[in-house]
Amino acid sequence: MGSDNLFHKRKAKNAKTLQRRAARRAAYKKLLIVCEGEKTEPNYFEAAREHYSLNTVNVEVRGDCGSDPMSIVNFAKQRYREEKDAGDPFDEVYCVFDKDGHATYARAIDALASATPKDKYFTINSVPSFEYWLLLHFIYTTRPYMALPDNSSGNQVLAELKHYIPDYEKGRRTIFTELLDQLDQAKNFSKRALQESQRNQTDNPSTRVHELIEVLQKLKD
Repeated sequence: MGSDNLFHKRKAKNAKTLQRRAARRAAYKKLLIVCEGEKTEPNYFEAAREHYSLNTVNVEVRGDCGSDPMSIVNFAKQRYREEKDAGDPFDEVYCVFDKDGHATYARAIDALASATPKDKYFTINSVPSFEYWLLLHFIYTTRPYMALPDNSSGNQVLAELKHYIPDYEKGRRTIFTELLDQLDQAKNFSKRALQESQRNQTDNPSTRVHELIEVLQKLKD
């Protein structure tokens, strides 16, 4: 009898917690955005969430999972399972990571393509790095970036970006709002560069960040 009562009490408590969470959620999709590192990308997408006035319960941005692409995928799957077990699963999960210097990049791409349930997990990858997306706010370029013994491809993009933002540093909290006036141009350049890379059967350079930005922009519609 005692164990039955304890079970019913726990069930009632969990139901109340879920009701409170549902009450805080707005009437649009619930998204998880898992980013590489703890600064640049999480800060960028957190600023985007705030700019579009999206509920923190509906859009969860995480960067506390390391920088390795597979660690991002594994963390995303774990968070999805946790929320599903709690009765309030994410509608969509976005994994944001770079190719630059990561040994598990291709494995992460494959893992997301085969992840279940289907149509839940999305890859938001940049080649060679997230800074290529930022660079597209200023210029259109599809010049490939090749790693050198003393200069990674990511560092090459960073150096080019600093021609336009001399004081740019990774993790800059205000970079989304600083570049807001050029966002439409970046989206157009990004789509164009991605199409060109696909025609040329290469991924260098390319980015899918515009896809996630458009998801956030349309989320309330």
